[in-house]
Amino acid sequence: MTERVATTSSTAAPSVRRVQKVGRVISNKMDKTIVVSVESLKKHRIYKRTYKQTKHFHVHDENNQCQIDDVVRIEETRPMSKLKRWRLVEIVKSGSGIVPVAEVLAEVDPNLTQSESSAEAEKSAE
Repeated sequence: MTERVATTSSTAAPSVRRVQKVGRVISNKMDKTIVVSVESLKKHRIYKRTYKQTKHFHVHDENNQCQIDDVVRIEETRPMSKLKRWRLVEIVKSGSGIVPVAEVLAEVDPNLTQSESSAEAEKSAE
């Protein structure tokens, strides 16, 4: 009789190390999507001068937990939509959470900011 050596073949796929980047959230106005700005330093191939390059990535944020100015870690993933190819891994540092007054007023009542500007125009006309 012939003996067969049992080899253990793992059914799980080998773990793929995906590209990760760290950047700052610049927009969170979409549902479950944020826009992250990633800065990198490049060196000019001829002049050897270092310059800063900024790229924007659309990132999947499942729980809508990111705010503007948060520093986040993102990871490459399968395409989730036309532009989204990255997903949120973690929030490295929370931002200040301070929202500009103009945005708060625009959310409360869009006509409020228009009536204030017209009132200022009337005062200056007098």
